[in-house]
Amino acid sequence: MPQLKKVINTYQLWSIAVGLVISGEYFGWNYGWQTSGTIGFLISTLLVTVMYVTFIFSYTELTAAIPDAGGAFEYANRAFGLVGGFIAGFATLVDFLLAPPAIAYALGSYVHFLKPDISEIPVAIGTYFVFIAINILGVKESARFSLVVTILSVLELVIFMVVIFPYFKTENFMAHNPPNLTIHGIFAGIPFAVWFFVAIEGVAMVAEEVKNPKTTIPKAYISGIITLVILALGVMILSAGVGDWRTLSNIDYPLPETLSMALGKNSYLAKLFASIGLFGLIASFHCNTISYSRQIYALARAGYLPKFLSVVNKKFQTPQSALIVGGLVGFVAILTGTTSQIIILSVLGAVIMYGISMLSLIVLRKKEPNLERPFKAPFYPLFPIIAFVLSMVCMVSIVYYNQNLGMIFFGGMLICLGGYYLKNEANARH
Repeated sequence: MPQLKKVINTYQLWSIAVGLVISGEYFGWNYGWQTSGTIGFLISTLLVTVMYVTFIFSYTELTAAIPDAGGAFEYANRAFGLVGGFIAGFATLVDFLLAPPAIAYALGSYVHFLKPDISEIPVAIGTYFVFIAINILGVKESARFSLVVTILSVLELVIFMVVIFPYFKTENFMAHNPPNLTIHGIFAGIPFAVWFFVAIEGVAMVAEEVKNPKTTIPKAYISGIITLVILALGVMILSAGVGDWRTLSNIDYPLPETLSMALGKNSYLAKLFASIGLFGLIASFHCNTISYSRQIYALARAGYLPKFLSVVNKKFQTPQSALIVGGLVGFVAILTGTTSQIIILSVLGAVIMYGISMLSLIVLRKKEPNLERPFKAPFYPLFPIIAFVLSMVCMVSIVYYNQNLGMIFFGGMLICLGGYYLKNEANARH
């Protein structure tokens, strides 16, 4: 079977790490203000930031030591066997399959903000067609594209923060919050705080295509998480202090609206920002498309999904079947769900994957002590334990406040696990 090509360098991998996530700075997180207020959501975000910093410094050890396109499912498979691998693979697949439709819908919302006569859904579906085609043409070309749009997205967020900084008022940030800060409010905001960082782990999905993975992966992961922490906290805190943050708490284009509040509704800069802001959403959509396709490819290659999904294009050496089928799943999500519900399901898959990955790290330290580890998690075992505990706190809070979505997630996992066992039994009989 044709293999994936090793073509990605450090700068391109940083751009993929940041690009996977950067749309989370453009939309989605602001729904947390509805549930928690600005103060409660700030605490939610700080807790999640600690989780991600400790997680990435721990997860980098696994990715650099086992540079496999399967990512978390490969680590869990080696640590816990087939069931552990399946759980990690299912959670990762939900994470990366459902992030793109939410991003695509937000892209449609930004376009609708600019051109009210254009509806969101046609733009969202059209985005899939364009970026599936780009990704089929080759990962080297995709990585170059990712580098350009990610740099533009980061620069735009920096400019955004500089422009609104003079309009920030502490009294605006503090206004309209619940009279009492509660654990309930903090926990309810966690899924939307996770959206600031979710999908950075997708770097592991392209690990097989990285040149010099022993040094490239640690550099890209660590510089990526530092970049995202600065952008996330800056954008969220400054946006809350420009005006009445409640008007931003239920829309998919909070940043252009923030500029409108600061500069006036007819501000040319707000419209320009919305136009350029498409780069951030495009960067994340593009990078998540790379990641979901590699995860489907790796799971099919390992026998968890139908074999035809592991077919690689002979000319471009890209997983074309996985790209197309993942796109079809995205179409269904766009047509049936709301942005907030899609985000919550994606985030639930992510935090479950984080938890099992941290357990895999601890188990593999004992099970495979001689495994070459180019990067070792600092403050081991403290960092992976902190990341595990906080990921489980996030999981419990997400399920508690979204019980129907939790039932859909775990019900789907059990059905798929049952199907996997039945398939294996049928193969064994033959």
